[in-house]
Amino acid sequence: MELKQCVAGRRSIRKFTDKAVDDDLLKKIIDVATLAPSWKNSQTTRYIAISSEALKKELAEKCVMDFDFNKKSILGAPTVILVTTVSPRAGFDRDGSPSTSKGTHWESFDAGIATQTLCLAAYEEGLGTVILGVFDEAKVIETAKVPEGQKVSAIVVIGYPDEAPAMPRRKSSDELLTVIR
Repeated sequence: MELKQCVAGRRSIRKFTDKAVDDDLLKKIIDVATLAPSWKNSQTTRYIAISSEALKKELAEKCVMDFDFNKKSILGAPTVILVTTVSPRAGFDRDGSPSTSKGTHWESFDAGIATQTLCLAAYEEGLGTVILGVFDEAKVIETAKVPEGQKVSAIVVIGYPDEAPAMPRRKSSDELLTVIR
């Protein structure tokens, strides 16, 4: 699949079939996500895949701030991936001093690059994803027992799509691009 086709075809999927996502396929997708660049090659992004129905239910009920779209997405997906970052590393020197005025924001940037790479790799394998951003991070960390020293950047639900949404309208490059010469 060509890159433009992959980017243009990938959609946020919120309805999935009951088919489980095989662990080997998840690993293959994460192997691609690990190729995403990161601040000073710090590679701080981590992935926690959850297929336990009980834990997904607990995340949906306790951690998404009663946001119904996220509840339904989590409960309807065969797998939930917590995208976490080892903190604070991205945007910092080895001695712990900040390397940029962005502070800890840089770890979110790195996690975003890795998450998009994960979603595109999943799409290439015939899977659908949606990135969830409305959640209570402290509750997710507690509920999923996220390792100490990690923050949760995003929740990604993943599975075999049971819908094919149309592409929403996109702004043109003329609207988005400013060229300064």
